[in-house]
Amino acid sequence: MPILVGLSASGGFAFLSISSDNASQKPLTPTSINFSNLWTKRPTLLTPARVSLSSGSATKTDDGVDQSSLTDDFKQSRRSADWKAAKAYHSKGLTYDGRVEGFNGGGLLIKFYSLLGFLPYPQLSPSHSCREPKKSIQEIARALVGSIISVKAIQADEESRKLIFSEKEANWSKFSPQLKVGNIFEGKVGSVEDYGAFIHLLFPDGLYHLTGLVHVSEVSWDLVQDVRDVLFEGDEVRVKIINIDREKSRITLSIKQLEEDPLLETLDKVIPQDTSVDPNALNGSEHFAIEPLPGLDTIIDELLKEDGINDVKISRQGFEKRVVSQDLQLWLSNAPPIGDQYTLLARAGRQVQEIQLVTPLDQDGIKRALQRVLERVP
Repeated sequence: MPILVGLSASGGFAFLSISSDNASQKPLTPTSINFSNLWTKRPTLLTPARVSLSSGSATKTDDGVDQSSLTDDFKQSRRSADWKAAKAYHSKGLTYDGRVEGFNGGGLLIKFYSLLGFLPYPQLSPSHSCREPKKSIQEIARALVGSIISVKAIQADEESRKLIFSEKEANWSKFSPQLKVGNIFEGKVGSVEDYGAFIHLLFPDGLYHLTGLVHVSEVSWDLVQDVRDVLFEGDEVRVKIINIDREKSRITLSIKQLEEDPLLETLDKVIPQDTSVDPNALNGSEHFAIEPLPGLDTIIDELLKEDGINDVKISRQGFEKRVVSQDLQLWLSNAPPIGDQYTLLARAGRQVQEIQLVTPLDQDGIKRALQRVLERVP
């Protein structure tokens, strides 16, 4: 029996039955099914919630539940948990691999879970600028967007919403254990200041991971009035590590200590050739008196007050061809002692004086005595 389907007036469908026997054909009787009734009879769980907007910002379901409030609570809970994590990373000094989300005029934007932290440009590793010295910092930053870099949190303050990162600190943790005083590195000059020059150290992997400072006094044995007359940004230099402050993450470097002090190399030549004494200032019948360098007489008097120091006298003096420092410098010579007699050297400007110290103390004992004296002398 063929079936005919038609649209009912109620919005459903009508199924019409047609007999194959024309003689017995009866009027068609529609059997209608209203699908809208079926929809209203679905279980409540499947019924889509009707959403209405109030005059405020809250969004509620027809059951009276604030849906947006639930979402905000979840987000706030996650943010609070992530701030706790950030504080833990900061307090424990942990390294975090963060994605660079973007940058602005001051630094990079680093993703930390649901938080967005900030990495100032001065806290970037020097490896970026050394690898591409011709690029501006903004061009370097743009190229880093989307990359993952290792950083440390150096500030995590939820109240002020400040989450600050440093790539330099992460590099310090990774590479500083490889450093020892006396190590010699190839380096590249970074910024040059009045007090010295910052040198980026080249590591075996070919990258410049850490930076140290060469103080103006460690640039050359010659007197350096302005570091900018000697070193320029981008210069390649060799440096020696002379101090490592691991608590403050500081490396002190020297260029001049890669060479011997020219005074120590030529002392025996300089002094006999340039001996300068006042022939009228006769001390006894055999020795000329040498006037001490300014401030040296006070040091000699204080040394004689130290236990174990039997005698101190200036034996000879000379003049260098160049000025190392105008300040008075005093140190124990590397020359081996002759019996109980040690040699001290004093220098100021071009003038050098050799001092004979008679004492049963060893070198460490003499150094401690000198330290006490220098602490007493203004």
